[in-house]
This record gives sequence, C-alpha cells and structure tokens, in this order.
Amino acid sequence: MKPAEFARNPFAYLAARWTPSQATVSRATMASLVMSVIIVVTGGAVRLTGSGLGCPTWPTCKGDSLLGTTEMGIHHDIEVSNRMLTYVLCAAVGWAILAVRAHKPLRRGVYRLAWAQFWVVVANAVWGGITVLTHLNPYVVAAHFLLSAALITVAVLTWHRVHEGDAARRPLVGKPVRQLGQALTAASAALIAVGTLVTGAGPHPGDSSDVHRIPVDWRSIAQLHADLAWVVVALTAALWFVLRAVDAPVGPRNRTRDLFLVLMAQGVIGYVQYFTKLPIVLVNLHMLGAALIWIAVLRVVLSMRERPAAEPREARPAGADEGTSAGAGVPARERLEGQPGGVAAGEDGVRQPVETARVPLADQGGDPLSVRR
Repeated sequence: MKPAEFARNPFAYLAARWTPSQATVSRATMASLVMSVIIVVTGGAVRLTGSGLGCPTWPTCKGDSLLGTTEMGIHHDIEVSNRMLTYVLCAAVGWAILAVRAHKPLRRGVYRLAWAQFWVVVANAVWGGITVLTHLNPYVVAAHFLLSAALITVAVLTWHRVHEGDAARRPLVGKPVRQLGQALTAASAALIAVGTLVTGAGPHPGDSSDVHRIPVDWRSIAQLHADLAWVVVALTAALWFVLRAVDAPVGPRNRTRDLFLVLMAQGVIGYVQYFTKLPIVLVNLHMLGAALIWIAVLRVVLSMRERPAAEPREARPAGADEGTSAGAGVPARERLEGQPGGVAAGEDGVRQPVETARVPLADQGGDPLSVRR
C-alpha cells in the first residue's frame, strides 16, 4: 500500500482495487437515506426531552471536553448520543460515496449527488452547533429541520439515480399531470415549513430554561398546518384519479397510492397528538411521518419520468437483421467488398483491407462496377 497515493485520493485508490455490485451500491445509498431519517428522529428526541442544551456549547460539549461527563445528567447523555450519531451518518454517506465511485463504469452525475450528501451533512452539523450557540433560537431550529429535509432530498435522488440509466429523461405522463405533481410538491414543502413554525411556537422549546419562542399562538399555526395537510391530501387524491383516468404507467399510480396511505397515517397521528396535548412520543412519531411524507412526494415526482441505460438505437426496417444492411437489401459482407478505404471479406470469411487504387469505379452504394475494356 502506498500511503502517499492513498492520502492524496483515498476513494480513487480504493476504487481501483474494489468493484462493488449494483446491489451493493443500492444498499449503500439506501443506508445513507435511512440514516438521514434516523438523525431527524433523534434530533427531535433531543428537543422533545428538553436536552437541546445538554451540552451548553459547541463544537465541544463543555469547556475543552468533547463529550463532557456523565455527571452532567440524562440531558447531556441524550445530546451527546445524538452528536455521535452524526459520525454514523457520515460513515453511511462515506460508504455511499465509495460504492458509487468504485462501481464500473463511473457515473459522474450519481457521484456528484453522493458527495452533495456529505456537504449537506457538514452544513447541517455546523447549523446544529449554531442552534446551541444561539440558545435554541426557534428560527434557527426551524432552519435546522429544513436542512435535514434537504439532506433527505439529496439522499433520495442519489438512491433513485442508482436505479436509473444515464440517457436523457423521458416523461411518462403528460405535461398537465406533471404540473399537478409539481403543485403537490410545492404544497408539501409549504406543509413542512409551516410545521417547523408550529414547533417554534409550541410547548416543546428544547430546554427547561427560558427559551425564546416564536411570538404567535401555536394553535393558530397548528390550524394552518392542518389546512395545508388537507390541501396536500386533496392534491394527492386528484393526482391518483388523473393518473388512473389517463391510464398512466403503474409506477406513478403506485407511488401516489403510497403517498396517500402515509398521509392518512400522519393525519391520524397529528389529530391524536393535538387533542392529547402533544405527548412527546406522538410528536416524535409525527416528525418521522413528516420525513416519510417528503420521501413519498419525491418518489411520486421521480416516478413520472424514466431514464434508460442508453439512448434507444434507431429502429431497423422490417425484415432487416444484423447481417443485412438496413434499406439496401444486400448482405453486409457483399457491401463491404470494394469500399474505398474500407475492408473486404476474403474467401475464408476474414475481413481484409482494400487497396483503394485497385477499385477503378464504384456506384453510390460502394459496390465496384466492372470496367469496360
């Protein structure tokens, strides 16, 4: 092993010595997606248990100590555990980057998406530190969740692109249907954004100290959140009926059905948590549901297009085969004979170079003509 070569570009060094299967690349990108969702749930647990300032500073926990001490209490243990999970997330993303890089042939578009996950993780970690340094400012906390949604977005795109080809995108449904899908995506993004405002105004500030809250009635924001949820449900139902009406491919129909089921489960959790005064377990489950809804919405939009492995070959005329030149009706072996600068098939069937000077005349198809004496 050459340490200098490994240190200069470890991914290229390992890729030259390992070629993962397609299934391995798929599992690696799925692992990074799963960890992106898990970090959302554990981050929510930190806030809901009042452990947001379990480590009062960042990037260390307290003073010069990176992890602090167990004497700091249960809130410290919860916060440190969440910080340590960030390293697990980095490991999962690193595995995805390596698997995509080592797969043959290298797909640069997918490779860039895999690296984008890493940079979003870094940005999210830094922003998480800012939430601590600003003593859990609700607007900063809201942006922290939106960055987590951005990470999930890139992880879904990476995983999806692994299962696609690199040819140009081809729509599977008409433009009006795609526009309905775009409206659904916009409404879902607004739903998630308003959900962060509910968090910022609600009764779970993230710490037992006097934490600043968004100065609005959280019940009013929660009502707006519920209204947007019904808009998303209506758009999903409309899209599903439209897809069936136009006899769309089964992929978009199934993905829309999955989204509708997730929305129904999320709605039940949302109403139960509201009428039971926001118990911690249900609120955290609701955060998991928000991540799953966003994944389902992205899958709906992505299912409306396809990307083959390569551009389709031009269709051959009926009756033409590989041994026949399309449209000429003449065996390819005969057409090759006598082409200027080309090749000819000898008696033994092996192609031989043709000397252009010995071909006195050729027709438009390249076939030699007899020379009159």
